[in-house]
This record gives sequence, structure tokens and C-alpha cells, in this order.
Amino acid sequence: MTWTSADSLVSDPKRLLLDMAREHGLPELLRLVVARLGESPRVALARIWLVQPTGDCSGCPSEADCRGRSSCLELVASHGRSVVDPRVEWTRLDGAFRRFPIGVRKVGRIAATGQPVEAFDMTPDPPDWAADPAWMRAEGIAGFGGQPLVHRGEVLGVLGVFARGTVGPECMDWLRTIADHAAAAIATARAFERIEELKAKLELENEYLREEVTRAGSFGELVGQGPALEALARQIDLVAPTDAAVLVLGESGTGKELVARELHRRSKRAGRPLIKVNCAAVPRELYESEFFGHARGSFTGALRDRAGRFELADGGTLFLDEVGEIPLELQAKLLRVLQEGELERVGEERTRKVDVRLVAATNRDLRAEAEAGRFRQDLYYRLSVFPVELPPLRKRAEDIPLLAEHFLTLASRKLGRPRPRLTLSSVQQLQGYHWPGNVRELQHVIERAVITADGPRLAIELPGGRAEPVALPLPAGPDRVLTDAEVRRLEADNIREALRRTSGKVSGTGGAAEILGLKPTTLASRIKALGI
Repeated sequence: MTWTSADSLVSDPKRLLLDMAREHGLPELLRLVVARLGESPRVALARIWLVQPTGDCSGCPSEADCRGRSSCLELVASHGRSVVDPRVEWTRLDGAFRRFPIGVRKVGRIAATGQPVEAFDMTPDPPDWAADPAWMRAEGIAGFGGQPLVHRGEVLGVLGVFARGTVGPECMDWLRTIADHAAAAIATARAFERIEELKAKLELENEYLREEVTRAGSFGELVGQGPALEALARQIDLVAPTDAAVLVLGESGTGKELVARELHRRSKRAGRPLIKVNCAAVPRELYESEFFGHARGSFTGALRDRAGRFELADGGTLFLDEVGEIPLELQAKLLRVLQEGELERVGEERTRKVDVRLVAATNRDLRAEAEAGRFRQDLYYRLSVFPVELPPLRKRAEDIPLLAEHFLTLASRKLGRPRPRLTLSSVQQLQGYHWPGNVRELQHVIERAVITADGPRLAIELPGGRAEPVALPLPAGPDRVLTDAEVRRLEADNIREALRRTSGKVSGTGGAAEILGLKPTTLASRIKALGI
């Protein structure tokens, strides 16, 4: 019997074409096409293979024919039922025909040439290219239509239909039409997938950006004028334009994250995201998922596909804070990603390329950790291409007035209160403290002082009790009355000290006039009168 009508392959081909145009999910689209074709009793088997990047070829039946190839045909949808044993359904995607190298066997040749293979009548003997003649005879296979799925000149895959009974030209024409529409629908579905992927990635990036905006100003900008900060700025200027890995070393609270932000801001990657990971806050069992992402269903609680931090930082910078906390068993995988630029999500075989610039930070001695075997030496050397060491605040006493003024402005704005005045006495009190918590502790002390301020007066309360201000030297003798010359000399020394701490800046924020509680014009007059 020869079939010539559309009903030979699908009961309502026009409805199938409309339904394909409405379906934007790729797996659902593929199942729709083969199911509609395969539900006809005249169709024994309908299958779709798509061109995919070659992954793990071990165990593939065509492994010997596929060496050195970058892509192959992979079975992605199948539908059919046996007449020999009606309980047998051909919906599985494994087996001997799950992959074909491009150009190998009839399906591979269709993909390589972009030309269909149409067999209208294969009775009584199947053709030479038939892989399983016995199966074809048992199932009554007499017709075959293999159509390339071509969209804008690119072969996306192959649609193959095995028919019971011979097939007429009109039936093949409908199969060709279905294949053309399926190719366009596949391209559209892939475009929708890419849009959704980019949308999800953008939403995650926006979430990170919102967190950054919320936390922005935790250290403000690089504030200070001392030699230590100038040396740090020169190092940042040198390494920021490169893609070299940077290891930021320093005590907690010295501003390691701020250095990472400055490195990113001054780099050629500034237009892409800066993604931060606090390695000390990641549960041990979730490190791999956090870094590399996971596929849906890869473990309990993995309800959807999720991109890892490396993928989010693609094209940008990844900042690993407290990098010394990463477990040893994960360090080898991290090193591979850094060296090869490739990763695989948990529960997924697909290899993804990433281009990430890495900045790591730690308050540990990583060299000692590596020598003791608690941190991989090869990873240490990979991370410390350009080490940057941040000095503690106690070694930057000359920057404390500027930092205090900066945090005072931020805290007043944040709390919606009038900005109190930072007096010389308060500055001396701050400089006399050893700051174990570094810049972060200074910020908290200033914010607490703004909260407790009584009007314009700022009350500095340091941990462990109120520290005594660092007093200027006074003439000897507890009961002496100072002469006018001594008072003038003391006043001159006081002004000189204020000018020294502000690097000669008289007026404006952080200027000597503000520290001394004077108007700039008054201070200028006294400087002139005292001959300073």
C-alpha cells in the first residue's frame, strides 16, 4: 500500500505546524513533533537528532568514527511503538543510535550534505545503508524519510521517519514542510532559551549590584594621604589594567574588599560585573555549587538550574574573600578553572568556557599554610601572581583624621542628623588608640559617636573605656601660670600640629580650621599674626 495523503504521517499537519509555532520550550517542541508523527499507526518510528558539541565520547558506539570532531548528532527525541510486541515503545534516548558523527551513516550524511534521504519503497529488500534489515522486515518498514533541519543555511539536525508501507511523493512533501517549520521553531526556542538565560543572569547581576549599592560606602573610597596609601595606589595602578591574579593580604577590617573594587574599577573589565564570594560563609557541602553552579535535580533542593559565581563573573572580576577557607578537596577544581577557563555545573556534563579575572584576599599567612600542607602550593602560586599587602590602621595614624571626617559625613547622612564637629581633642583621642579592628572599627566608633552626639559636640567612646586625648606638651610645673608669650607659643604649636595633620590644608572638609573649631578667615589671621 502506498500513502499519498497528509494523513499518512499525521492526522492534521496544519494543526501540527500551528502548535509548533506556539511552543517556545525546546524539549517540549521536540517531543511534540515526534509524538504527533509517531501517534499514527502508519509511522513505526519518528526521531530527531540535533547537532551538539562533542562531549564525553567514552562508551559511544561511534567513538572510533568521531575522533577529532568538535560536534556530532545526538538523539534528543524519539517516539514509536512495535507491532511485533505492542508493549514495546521506542521513546528512550540511549542505545546504539543515540549518536552519529557528522558524515557517518545515513543520518550523519544528511547532516553533512544538508540533502534529504527519501526511500519511497524499500521492498522486498532493504537498501545497503539500512542498519538493521531484520528489524525493518519484522516491523513492516517499507518507507523512510530523512529530512535535514535547516535554518538560515545552517543544519541544526535531522528528522527521521520510518513508515510501515511505501510512501508517496505528496507524503514526502509534507514531511519536508514539517521539517522546515520544525527547524525554524527549534531556532526560535533556542533564542527564547538564550533570552531567558541572559534574563536570569541579568537578574542575578542586578541582585549583586543592589547588594553593592546597599553596602557601598562601607569603607567609602580610598581615603588618606599617607605614604602607605600612596604606595598602595601605585600598586593598584600598575596591576589593574592587566588580567593578572591579585592576592590582597592584610588584617581583618583593613579594606581588602575596597582594594578589589578599585582593581576592578580601574581595569578594562570595569563594564562587566564584580562578583564577590565570602568563602568563610559558604557551607562546606555547597562550595562546588556556589562556585560552578548546578543543574536541576543534581541534589536535594536543586529545584532549577543555577549559574555559579564564575559564570556570573564571566568577562568581569571574581573576588574571593577569605580564600584560605576553601576546602582542600575543592582547591584542585578551582585551580583547573583558573588554568583552563572551563567548568562544569554540578550534575551536568556540558563544559562551559569562562573568562574571569581573579582577586583573592586573606588575613592568613597563605605561604605558611601551603608549606604546612593546609593549602595547595600550586594554587597559592596561581593566586599570588601580584601580592598586595594592606597596612593596619595603627601604622596609618596620619590618615585617621581624613578617615574620621569621611565616616562622620557618611554616618550623619545615613542617620539623618546634623553633622557634628570633629575637634582636635577628638582626633588626638582617635590617634592614641591602637585599633585592633582597623578601619572597620573606626567606622563603627564614628557612627556610634554620631548617634550619641549632643548637638554639635562629638563624644568619642573607645572600647575598653574612654581613652585620654594625646596632650600637647606644656611647660613644667603643675601650678604655674603661663605668660602671654608661652600661651602664644602653645597656640602656635597647636596650629602647626593641625596643619601638619592636614598636610597644610586650612579650609574645607578635613581642613585645619575645621579640626580647630575656627572659621577659616580667623585661622588665617592667627597664622599671619603668629608668624607661622
